[in-house]
Amino acid sequence: MRVLVTGAAGLLGGEVVRLAEHEVVPTYHRQAVPGGIRMDVRDHDQVDSVIRKVRPDGIIHAAFLQSDWTTTAEGPANIALAARGIRLVFVSTDVVFGGGDEPYDEDASPCPVTPYGAAKAAAETAIRAVDPSAVIARTSLVVGYDGTSATERLVHALAAGEPGALYTGNIRCPVNVTDLASALLELLAGDIRGTAHVAGPDAVNRLELGRLIATRDGLDPQSLPFTPGLPSDVRLDSSRTQKQLRTRLRGVHEFLGG
Repeated sequence: MRVLVTGAAGLLGGEVVRLAEHEVVPTYHRQAVPGGIRMDVRDHDQVDSVIRKVRPDGIIHAAFLQSDWTTTAEGPANIALAARGIRLVFVSTDVVFGGGDEPYDEDASPCPVTPYGAAKAAAETAIRAVDPSAVIARTSLVVGYDGTSATERLVHALAAGEPGALYTGNIRCPVNVTDLASALLELLAGDIRGTAHVAGPDAVNRLELGRLIATRDGLDPQSLPFTPGLPSDVRLDSSRTQKQLRTRLRGVHEFLGG
């Protein structure tokens, strides 16, 4: 099986490449990766050319740029159009939801309140229209091991006295990058169709997550500044998908506190 992975220079894409047991073709846009092919997902013709050249059996689309609509919304549509007939797993996000009193399961309808969430929701809609058999894998905050994720970098910056704060009103279900990458590869090889939720089982706010990271990394967890921020409870209920996976998605208290 030949697997094409987009966003291979990123934390998640790189972990997918590392864990894959099949032949992997990584792609990147700005930061080159060993053995990788440069591909701008905004360019439909370039996407089509790369996929025709590689002829993958499956694609994991992990590339995104949070501040850019074209990359995040139109890029996945370009991938889906060029990949017709090829197994596709698209990495989406919990912020396709705006927040509520109960966790969101796979049947919940997107209701984004941020431009990034709207871009991901638009991408989901396009992929469903082009390829109903594709997997839309929604996840949450991704946490690594060595300070490379956005949340970890923020925690280290705040602990060093840089400006900013952690929001206590933002509740998410963080996931370990290795657990997530393993789940995506399993989804690619399986027969699940449609929406899957692949987030951790523990719901925490940003401050709680920051303090767990700080404790793990030998920083003072009480030094982290915080503010309520706008309330946004976007817990993902991943229990249905978890029952269909061999990969166990660990809670943040386990993979950071253990």
